[in-house]
Amino acid sequence: MQPQVVYGNIVEQDVDVIINPWNRNIIPWWLLLPQGVSKEIKRKGGYEPFKELAQFGPMALGCARLTSAGRLPFKAIIHVAGINMFWMASKYSIATSVINAMRIVNEKKFSSVAFPLIGSGSGNRGKTFSLKTMMETFQDMESTADVRIVRYQVR
Repeated sequence: MQPQVVYGNIVEQDVDVIINPWNRNIIPWWLLLPQGVSKEIKRKGGYEPFKELAQFGPMALGCARLTSAGRLPFKAIIHVAGINMFWMASKYSIATSVINAMRIVNEKKFSSVAFPLIGSGSGNRGKTFSLKTMMETFQDMESTADVRIVRYQVR
């Protein structure tokens, strides 16, 4: 599979579902200062997806969980535990996050999904590392969904 790389804001994509790169869900969501994608989701979509996510409890590294999209126009949000307890992403955490998110996309038969660069912000890995790891992971996957990787760009 070869995802399309686009520039823009993930919460403005015309897709069924978006991916939120999250932490391991151990620290309560209301204690965290939102950054990046999570900040945009909270700002435009409200707190409901994060309240739902809290009900799952701690997430294993690379785990993926499905919630509503709050006030956003998507069918759902898939939250992935893309960083470890030291706020670092790794090849493993990024690749496993992609695999588990796509498992949900395929199981729920979503026709389109937008991924941010997992681990490039709070995960302290940078855009090049994240994009390379994600593209390598997608190479070995199959899906009928339209997959986009959104590189953040302000208009």
